[in-house]
Amino acid sequence: MTRLACIDIGTVTARLAVADVEAGQVLRLAKHSEICNLGEGVDSTGLLRQEAMERVFACVRGYMQSAREAGAQAVCCTLTSAARDARNSRELGAALDSLGLDPLIIPGTVEGALTFLGVARDFRGRRILVADNGGGSTELACGTLGTDGSFDLGFVRSVDVGCRRVTEKFLPAAPLPTADDLAAAHVFAAEMFAPVVEEGGLWAAGSERAGEAAPEALVVCGGTVTSLVAIDKRLEPYDSSQVHLAALSRERVGELEALLAGMTVDERAKLPGLQAKRAPVMLGGAVAVSELMAQTGFERLQASESDLLFGLAIAAEATLAGRESPVGWRPSMRPLR
Repeated sequence: MTRLACIDIGTVTARLAVADVEAGQVLRLAKHSEICNLGEGVDSTGLLRQEAMERVFACVRGYMQSAREAGAQAVCCTLTSAARDARNSRELGAALDSLGLDPLIIPGTVEGALTFLGVARDFRGRRILVADNGGGSTELACGTLGTDGSFDLGFVRSVDVGCRRVTEKFLPAAPLPTADDLAAAHVFAAEMFAPVVEEGGLWAAGSERAGEAAPEALVVCGGTVTSLVAIDKRLEPYDSSQVHLAALSRERVGELEALLAGMTVDERAKLPGLQAKRAPVMLGGAVAVSELMAQTGFERLQASESDLLFGLAIAAEATLAGRESPVGWRPSMRPLR
C-alpha cells in the first residue's frame, strides 16, 4: 500500500487529497478543500491576479505540511482551467516549485480522463457521461469502466463553461441579475455545449437523438453540483455521505437556479448547504449544469464526490510503481521530506 498526496488547483478551489492506494485501487482518501478563487478576473484580463496567487500559495503551503503530517510518501500537483488561460501562470508555478512541488498545468482532456477514472469506479459496466463542472471549464468524458477493470474512454473534451466564467461574463453581483442576464448566460452555455454534445453523440439513451452508444447516465462532479444537492437537502453541516451519488432532476435544478437568481449574493451566502465563499459564483454554476442537461436530454443527474483527485491518486500510484496509468498520463511526483 502506498500513501500519497495529490494537490489540484482549480479556478475556484484548491484541494488536497491524502490517499492510500494499492494495485490501482483507492482504499482510503481524505480530502481538504479551500476556496481561493485563483481565476478571479482571468476571463477578462488573461492574467492571474497577484493576490489570488498569494491566496493559493498560502493554502498549498499548509497542504504540504498536512501531507507530511499524514505520512504521505510523495506528492503531485496539477493546475487546470485558470492556469491554462492565464499568460502569467509560470509565476505561480515558480512559487509552488519553491514549496517542493513540480506543478503541472494539465490539458482539459487529461483533466476529463482523470475525473472519469475517479467517477466510473461507482458505475462499473455502465456507459456513462461524466461532467466535471468547474470554475472555468466543464470536462465531458463518455465511456465505460468494465467490471473486469477494462477502461474504455471513447470521448473526452473540455468546454470553456464554468461557474466563474459564466458569472464574470453575464451575471452581475448586484443588485440582482435580470431576465436578460440569465437568458444571455443560457445562450452562451448552450452554444458552447451543443457542438461538443453533437460531436460526441452525448445525447441521453432513450432520448430522441440518442445513438446506439448513447450514455445511460449523467454523473456530475464539482462544487456546483455538490452544493446544489446540499442546498436541496438543507445540509448544515455538509455531509458527503448524503451528497455522493445523490440524484437531482432537471426540473429541480431549474427550481434551484430560480431560487438563486432571486437572491442577492449576501442572501445566497446564508442558504443552508452553501459555503458563503461560493455564493458569488453559484448561480453561474447552476446555469451551466441546467444547460448541460438541456443539451444532452438528461432528465436526471447523479452527483459524485469521486472526482479528479481519485483519478489522480490512481495515476500517481501507478507512476510510483512503474506501471502505465489507465489514462496513459503520468503525474510528476516529488518525495515528501
